Amino acid sequence: MLNVVVLAAGKGTRMKSNLPKVLHPIAGRPLLQHVLDTSRQLNHKGALNVVVGHGAEQIEAALTAEDVRFVLQAEQLGTGHAVQQALPYVDNDETVLVLYGDVPLIKAATVAKLSECVSATSLGLLTLNLNDPNGYGRIVRNTDGDVTAIVEQKDANDEQKAIGEVNTGILAVRGEHLHKWLPTLSNSNAQGEYYLTDIIALARADGVKIHTEQPQYEWEVLGINNRIQQAELERVYQLEQARRFMADGLSLSDPARFDCRGELEFGEDVQIDINCVFEGRVQLGNNVRIGPNCCLKDAVIGDNCVIKANTIVEDATLANNCEAGPFARLRPGTELANGAKVGNFVEVKKARLGEGSKANHLTYIGDAEIGKNVNIGAGTITCNYDGVNKSKTEIGDHAFIGSNTSLVAPVKVGKGATIGAGSTITSTVPDDQLAVARGKQRNIEGWQRPTKKK
Repeated sequence: MLNVVVLAAGKGTRMKSNLPKVLHPIAGRPLLQHVLDTSRQLNHKGALNVVVGHGAEQIEAALTAEDVRFVLQAEQLGTGHAVQQALPYVDNDETVLVLYGDVPLIKAATVAKLSECVSATSLGLLTLNLNDPNGYGRIVRNTDGDVTAIVEQKDANDEQKAIGEVNTGILAVRGEHLHKWLPTLSNSNAQGEYYLTDIIALARADGVKIHTEQPQYEWEVLGINNRIQQAELERVYQLEQARRFMADGLSLSDPARFDCRGELEFGEDVQIDINCVFEGRVQLGNNVRIGPNCCLKDAVIGDNCVIKANTIVEDATLANNCEAGPFARLRPGTELANGAKVGNFVEVKKARLGEGSKANHLTYIGDAEIGKNVNIGAGTITCNYDGVNKSKTEIGDHAFIGSNTSLVAPVKVGKGATIGAGSTITSTVPDDQLAVARGKQRNIEGWQRPTKKK
């Protein structure tokens, strides 16, 4: 069985933030969350051990889960010291996989293959060949090609600095070996820390063979230490997602301008234009078209829907053949029935528009139940809030709401009723009746406009 230890105690000074480094996001999820999710794909034993230090309380509050055990490293004395804090939860006969909370894109297949190298007489070490190895620990091999040691950059001589094979920090090793080697580590080095990498020399001395594996992609083992690296890995992650989606049939105008920060499900012949962001869980039916600069969060979009440019859809449900936008905002609790339309500069909140109903422009609909084939004119407002409470507006089937109407809730407009433009409706309008509620027009003769005082 596999025992996973994730090191997440570092401060992340170069992020220049009060937020612990491992809580900074990639695709809307903390860096550490990515590592934990990858670990859950493996055949691991019991809890995932997360070694925390700086910002421990914040990390625990953000990522507490039944399968996560937080282990405190009160003093940050190096990677070897960090793993040592988890030793009480490591059995001798287990394979221990060491991962890092700021290396978010490691693939499960990569570390699974690495773990297969482990036995009572061998351990697995993940290395990488780089054209520019500056900053990394170098992999030192003998003339037979066997790994003999890992030398950190600050401790390396000129010959060792010329080595292109570097240590990623990720390794897999038997628990019994960690129990034997970690207590013997020394901090006699340039950093004054207990390096986990020093166990390579100890393994060599004990006749334990060091097997090396390399990741399929370099970005799998890239860590995040500053905002620049965070942004770079964000784009890597998003491009990889985009490629997977396109391989499954999704049409993206430009995969470099696409962000999915949650789960995206889609049917056939779905087209997504540039600069669209998907958060939470979004479901798109067949033949859906989404224009540029849209944001969808926790939304369900039915077949043949069109979401036009610059539209925001959050916690809303659209049935089939609906249209929204451009510049529409569908807030939580919005439901559009088949064929309903919400146009430009329309905001809808906690309201249902019935089949075929439309609000084409410049309208606010909140806390409302709207029937079938209702026309809502430009400038209509449901006045749903009295400063304390929210009240509901009900509009029956086939009603016609004239432009610039204020519906002061709670209020009901009957089936087939008509509201004259510019009305303020404060009481029930019966079925099929016309309601006009506006002041009588007066035209004043001889009116003189004010003039500017000298």
